[in-house]
Order: sequence, then C-alpha cells, then structure tokens
Amino acid sequence: MPDLLLELFSEEIPARMQAKAAEDLRRIVTDRLVAEGLVYEGAKAFATPRRLTLTVHGIPARQSDLKQERKGPRVGGAEAAIQGFLKATGLASLDEAKIQRDPKGDFYIALTEKPGKPTVDVLAEILPIIIRTFPWPKQMRWGAASAKSSALTWVRPLHAIVATFGIETEEPEVVQFDLSGVSVGQTTYGHRFLAPDAIQVRRFDDYVAKLQAAKVVLDPERRKEIILADARQLTFAQGYELVEDPALLDEVAGLVEWPVVLMGSFDKDFLSIPDEVIRATIRANQKCFVVRDPKTQKLTNKFVITANIEASDGGTAIIAGNERVIRARLSDAKFFYETDLKTRLESRLPKFEQIVFHEKLGTQAARIARIEKLAREIAPLVGADATKTKRAAQLAKTDLLTEVVGEFPELQGLMGKYYALAQGEDAAVAAASEDHYKPQGPTDRVPSDLVSVAVALADKLDTLVGFWAIDEKPTGSKDPFALRRAALGVIRLIIENNLRLKLKSVASSHASTMTGYDESKPADLLAFFADRLKGQLRDQGARHDLVDAVFALGGQDDLLMVVRRVEALGKFLDSDDGKNLLAGTKRANNILAIEEKKDKRKFDGAPDAALFKLDEEKALAKAIAEVGPEASAAVAKEDFAGAMTAMAKLRPAVDAFFDKVKVNDDDAAVRENRLKLLNEIRAATRAVADFSKIQD
Repeated sequence: MPDLLLELFSEEIPARMQAKAAEDLRRIVTDRLVAEGLVYEGAKAFATPRRLTLTVHGIPARQSDLKQERKGPRVGGAEAAIQGFLKATGLASLDEAKIQRDPKGDFYIALTEKPGKPTVDVLAEILPIIIRTFPWPKQMRWGAASAKSSALTWVRPLHAIVATFGIETEEPEVVQFDLSGVSVGQTTYGHRFLAPDAIQVRRFDDYVAKLQAAKVVLDPERRKEIILADARQLTFAQGYELVEDPALLDEVAGLVEWPVVLMGSFDKDFLSIPDEVIRATIRANQKCFVVRDPKTQKLTNKFVITANIEASDGGTAIIAGNERVIRARLSDAKFFYETDLKTRLESRLPKFEQIVFHEKLGTQAARIARIEKLAREIAPLVGADATKTKRAAQLAKTDLLTEVVGEFPELQGLMGKYYALAQGEDAAVAAASEDHYKPQGPTDRVPSDLVSVAVALADKLDTLVGFWAIDEKPTGSKDPFALRRAALGVIRLIIENNLRLKLKSVASSHASTMTGYDESKPADLLAFFADRLKGQLRDQGARHDLVDAVFALGGQDDLLMVVRRVEALGKFLDSDDGKNLLAGTKRANNILAIEEKKDKRKFDGAPDAALFKLDEEKALAKAIAEVGPEASAAVAKEDFAGAMTAMAKLRPAVDAFFDKVKVNDDDAAVRENRLKLLNEIRAATRAVADFSKIQD
C-alpha cells in the first residue's frame, strides 16, 4: 500500500518545542486519516532544527465506498413526504427505491452508495488545515494575505513543504494544495552551510539517504547517540570523563543537524568556584558539557562543545569563540561567588522583611520565623539536636538573596551549604540548607541527617498548613503551590526515616497561630495526606484500599504506623483465613445495613447469652470474647502481625455461624440478639481495620 512523506521545512524551531511538535504532527495527521476511513499500518515523526518530518506507511490508495440505507415514508404516504424523501436521497423516482415490510406497514427504503475519494485528494484537503491549526505554544505570523488564503501562522517562517504519496515501485504523486504561497512538492534542502542546495526526494527511504548525504541526521535519537558516543570517546582519549546530562543532551540534539563534537578549555583558576556553579554557567550560557577527572570526581578545566558544522580549520575558531564567552561568564560567576562570601548568611535575614511570600501569609521573614519555630518543635520528636536545628532553620533560605542563586536559581540550597561551610557552620547545619528542599520528586534523595529531616518537615508542613489555613488547596489538576509534592515529601521523610510523628497534633499546633485557623482544617489536611499515601502505595503496587480501611478507624495520624498496619493487613488478606474472614465480615455488615435500615435503629449493645439457641451462636460469642481483647492488646503494642493472627481465630466460628444459623429468626428477640452478635463481629474486626472499606 502507498506511503505518505510529509516534511515541513522552516527557519530554526526552538529545541524545547521539537519533540512535542513531532509527536503532535504524528498524532494529528494519523487521527484525521482514521477519521476519514483510512486505517494505516504505521507512522513515525522526526524533528531537526529546521524541519518536522512525518512518514505514514500502509495507507489505502482510496477511501472505501460508503453504502447507506435510509428509511423513507410509508407506501401510499403523503406526496410532500415522498418528494422530500426523493430529494434528500437523490433518487430520480420511487422506482429506484426498495420496499421494506414492517409490522407497522410497508416503507420505502433508499440504498445509496457514496464512492470513496482517492487518498491523495483527502490528503490535499486535510494537510493545509492541519498545518494552519498546528498547536505551537508560540507562533509568528508572516507573509501577506492573498485572495485565496490568509497570512500563515507558524512557529517560524515556513519555506517549503514536501508532500508525496505513492507505492515503492512507482513514481509518487505530489499532494497538491496551496498554503499562502509556500511551495509544495518534492524539494527540500540539506544543511544550511555544508549542503545548502535543493534536493529532490521521492519517498522516505531516499529522503533519509539524501539528507544524510547533505549533512543532515534526521532522527534526533541518532543525533543524541552520535553526540554522546563522540563526547565519551573524546574525553576518554584525554584521560577524562564526560559529566553526562540527559536534559542538556536533548537540547543540544535539537540545536544541530550535523553534530560535530569538540573540546575546549578554560583557565584553571576558575576551578576555585564550586563545581556546580561552573557547570551551571557553562551549561546555561553555551550549552556545553563539563568534564571531570575520574580519579577525583572533580571538574577539570575542559568542556565539550557540540558544533553544527565540519569546519575547515578543524573547529579551531569555534573552540576559541566558545572559550572567550565561557571565560567571560566564569569571570562573572567567580565575582558573584567571591562577593557572596564576604557577607555572612545571617546578615541577609533583615532583607526578607521586604519580600512577600504570599499576600495572605506574610513576608519571607515571617515564613522563616514560622519554620524555625516548627523545626524546634519537631526536633525532639525525630531525635534531632535542637540547637543545630534552630540554626539550620534560620539560615536555610538565606542563599536566596545571594548573587549566584540570583543568576542560577536552580542552585538554591546547594549554595547555602557552601556558604554555611565557608563561614564555619556545623556540617549538619550546612547540609540542611541543601537538603531541606528534598525530596522534590519520587526519585529524589530523601535526607537522613536528623537536622535536615526536621527542617525539611518544618518547611513542607508550614507550606501545607499555611495554604490550608487560607483555603488555597489543590483543585483538580491545578496545584500552583506544589502542595501535592510537599505532602508526598512529608510522607517519604517519615516513612523512609522510620519516624513516629503525630501529624494532626503537629499541624494543629502550627495552624493555631495562623489567621483562618479552625479545627476542621487539620482534619482535612490529614485526609489529603491519606490520599497522597494511597497514591504512593498504589504506585508501589500495594493495596491502596487498605489505607482507607485503616484511616476509617479515626485518629490514624502516625503515617509510619499506618503503613505498617497496612502491610500486616495486606499479608493477612492474602491468606485463606484473611480472605474468608473478610467475606464473613462483609456478609455481617451487609445484613446489618439492611436490617438497621428496615428497623431504623442500630443493633448495638451486648447480646444476651440466655437467648443463644445453637452451639454455633455460643461458639461465635466465645471466640469474639477471646479474640477482641487479644487483637486490641496486640494493636496497642503495635504488634500488627500478632493482631492479624488473633483475628484469624474468628474465621472458623464465623464460617460455622453463617452455615448453620438463620439470623432473621421468627422470634423477634432471637433475631435482635443474633443481629447484635453480628455487630460484635464488626466491632471485633475494627480493632485492626474497617473491613467494610476493603475491596473484594
């Protein structure tokens, strides 16, 4: 079957937009093809700085004919209805219609056939629409409108379009359409400098080969492979090691069509700057990779450039140009760093009085004071040194006002650590400057030093409690203050450090000092933590419904104990005893729900042993009397596995009860007593979890 080759050739497309644009082009074109009844076999899109390319193979040569059946008026019906039917269906007379028998009578039926269009004609209709409505995040308009079309809007000026369609063994057709004067045909262009002449292409295979010959590597993944392999080889040959950077690699691959890797150097004096500052400077300004010594893991005075040209001088001028710019940028960075070192961190604190954190939550100075107070309260709860924690909380945000962080915001926290160490602070205090922001995502490192943990918890809890107090909670997909991330950070800090922390009491104490505080908000915040914990457990493959079963008991604000209880409950429910007890308990709950609704009252209170008629009733009552206290005692000792073992003893008695006992006995007193016994099952199992919340 025929294939489509589409290339949109333009001025440079920003690197950050290329990958999504290629995927959007593939998705939009293939979706429209399917909507037109043209089911394809495969499609792939590519991007270079100057082109978006799509190949779709295995497309039918034409649409299938469309057969339609349309029911008309009753035979012998009104003349106006018959004439309307003929006009709507395009029939010349009723002789061309069929008659269909129906229980309500005989009706005219029109059978029409709409021939499918050649695919090349369908493409000529849909491609200009797709190009004109393409979802670029930013676009520009250029060219003059004509009588046939308006000025074109695109990310950068379009120069040419390749659009061919055909089978491999024949000359392809050009998909003919008009797009504001942009030429559509089989002409593309190679590398801007190395092979700028026009190239005539037919279909995808020869298109790729001719571009390669014209110094254009079409596939961005292939460009990344070339850059990474050449950079590794170049650095290894000189006894160094490339500092790999996947995000930078993606960006650099979007800046070049013909990658050529070169190495430059800078003055060794700049190595007095922290490695991260050197890397940020070189990365941000010149999109270059840095290089380290594999023996020391410290940066060397080398960097790797990815050029877009095979220079006649072997790249000497390119290297020299990059070295000049990097020397200037590193000079600035060195000045910023050395200037920062002249001012102690605590001397920067008064400036935070002039910086608003949030209009309803006050200044950054007020926020730092809150974090300091909360960190002092948390320190003894997690075993952190109170004096170091107070100092760490006081200094943690101060690097936000330094010159280096002003230039490179991504270095906040890290620079605070360097400056704290430089002014002689304790190592734990310095580490907290960097680590109190962590973890910032599911793969980020969780701090383990207890001073860092205390400050990190205080920072995140202050954010959560504060925005809850002013009713700025996440809604739907909107979370402008990253509160979900903060909650997950608290959860990971607690769980991965095995911390015992009563979240509700900590949140309530902290919230009581804030405007807008009421008791319902910490409870609502705790429910938010429960939802985040469920999500995390689900991502880890655990039973997230068990979180509901544990939280439903109330007062479960010790997340570490919640997780341990969930783990023990999960193991129990994987056993036969657990599965059968869950089924029996749910059966008891269902019967109680029906009967309580019918009688409009609860069947609580202890059952009367004198009303037990059957041995199975007596055995169940005895088992509950033994198991309930045993399970509760185990839970009190935080022996959740022991509590589940105790619960397992209920299973035989519950099974026998439902096998032999009729709950809704004809004797009203016996019925009520048996319903109270079912309530005892529910009460006994609630020692470990609310079984009604557990999914079957």
